[in-house]
Amino acid sequence: MKTQQVVKKIIEDVKNNDDAALKNYALKFDNVKIDNLKITKKQIRKAYNQVDNSIITSLKIAAKNIQKFNQNILNTKEEIMETSPGVTCWREFRPIEKVGLYVPGGRAKYPSTVLMLGIPAKLAGCKEIIICAPPPIPAVTLVAASIVGITEIYQVGGAQAIAAMAFGTKTIPQVDKIFGPGNKYVTEAKIQVSNKVAIDMPAGPSEITILADETADAKFVEADLKSQLEHGPDSIAILVTTSKTLATKVKVGKVKLAKNMNEAIKMINKIAPEHLEIMTTNEREILPKIINAGSIFLGDYSPVPAGDYITGPNHTIPTAKWAKVCSALSVEDFGKKIEIQKVTKQGLKKLEKDITTIARAEGLNAHAQSIEVRCKK
Repeated sequence: MKTQQVVKKIIEDVKNNDDAALKNYALKFDNVKIDNLKITKKQIRKAYNQVDNSIITSLKIAAKNIQKFNQNILNTKEEIMETSPGVTCWREFRPIEKVGLYVPGGRAKYPSTVLMLGIPAKLAGCKEIIICAPPPIPAVTLVAASIVGITEIYQVGGAQAIAAMAFGTKTIPQVDKIFGPGNKYVTEAKIQVSNKVAIDMPAGPSEITILADETADAKFVEADLKSQLEHGPDSIAILVTTSKTLATKVKVGKVKLAKNMNEAIKMINKIAPEHLEIMTTNEREILPKIINAGSIFLGDYSPVPAGDYITGPNHTIPTAKWAKVCSALSVEDFGKKIEIQKVTKQGLKKLEKDITTIARAEGLNAHAQSIEVRCKK
């Protein structure tokens, strides 16, 4: 059965059978019998006893950097500008009220995803923030949620978690927007429910592309390609290089040999990779020519895993060529900008003729009259 059909069936099951469907899927897919879908505060407190203090310290350092990066981005009120005499316009940021964060499970633990999603959500001011993650949820994931200050955590994963957050169940509240990466089933579920709730982006299996010339260290290149393939069997790792020597040395992932750097850059923009590492002598000259990439890592000492965990920018990044039109996740995605306009009587009178001319050209006489009735006073 195709992924789309499997996901559609799961979504319909959750809509029709509520929490019972979620518990059945936990047993079927995760081999875990669930009595209570919601994690208790006692379980969160207990998790601290199961996590080494050094890990907690590292998570707090990562949290600090993520907070700092997103604070720099967030602009709650833009500068007021005058577009015409007597006409002022600006935008103000407002948080999305209810958001759902999906934290993947499977082959690895992802407390870093809790930080990457939870900190921007908190900083944006979202009133209700919930987390869904496949059972059993690792103690370190619960600790990360506690560091962020999120206590509404549900042990449900996969497409069924996306369905639960999109439509709501007896236990899990419906949200306005769903965030977070996942496997092909999670990504497909997000796409299928996107006519009901907003989603951040289609963030599927991990991708890395490395653009390198003859100066790149083959050991660095191989290590970084391996790091992303570690996520799962459907992860993608590509080396694009102008060096025949490097191409023969690297035995990991796919290798594409370009005739010159211009051809290599064209390849990169066509691939539109989630993660792009640039290991060349002229990285700053190349950077402006890259128009399609989710997150870029410059130089030999900027590997993707640094960004995955601790540097500050987000690791929830568009995949499957969505980097052609989408940005990496940030605090801005947890809110929206409301346009605000203030027009004085004098300002409206100066624009009266032009507004009414355009309105009547469109055949909308009532639009014109709403202007004229004011300007006659």
